Amino acid sequence: MQDGPHTVRSRTVTSADTLPLWPVALLAGLLPFLTIHVSYLVSALEGHVRWCVPYWEACTSISRAGRYGTAYFLFKAGMIPAATLLFAFWILNRRWLRSLGLDAGRSLPWLGLASSLALLAYTIALGHAGDLFHTLRRIGVVGWFGLTWIAQLQLSAALARHDRMGRAGRRLVGLCVAALGIGILSLILGLLVPARHDGLEDTFEWVLAACLNVHAFAIAWLWRQSCFTATTAAA
Repeated sequence: MQDGPHTVRSRTVTSADTLPLWPVALLAGLLPFLTIHVSYLVSALEGHVRWCVPYWEACTSISRAGRYGTAYFLFKAGMIPAATLLFAFWILNRRWLRSLGLDAGRSLPWLGLASSLALLAYTIALGHAGDLFHTLRRIGVVGWFGLTWIAQLQLSAALARHDRMGRAGRRLVGLCVAALGIGILSLILGLLVPARHDGLEDTFEWVLAACLNVHAFAIAWLWRQSCFTATTAAA
């Protein structure tokens, strides 16, 4: 029978649909990136920090940008869900490597959990006075940077051994090495010019955070290129 003007056409319903996962990786890099920068802009607008380009001007730290006024709430509203998302991101990276046929990255979920908890501790402690909160902030920021870097290096090294992903993996290893070099340079300058170390440390902190985010953006692209998806039951 021919379809009339109001006939609803039936369609074949498959047993399973696929959901692309690359937006998860993109958001894992984008959410902390936007949170940090929006917090800085709001802090500058409210007069808590001065206007500058923090990537090469020693003017403010990431912590100071999210410590006062409205930015205090924006920073926490962005970073707390970001910490949860990053944990999921590293669990998925382990599964992604397995989907590529790589038996690597077994520690990625654990590194992701530890780095996410460190970021959570840092975020909650930010804006509170006292030795305990200061210690939590230091442990949190060092743990987040350090553990995330280790996870990124492991992931990059595993990709470097893959037939199709090898070139991209080697580039990501290079990004990790560059981030390590920036961290070492910060320590060296702290020893050579201690009077300027605080300002220099702030600048390096911004650059290191950007490196971590760029790595996540690159992984999002690779997830998309490799068609990394989740399978969901169709309704």
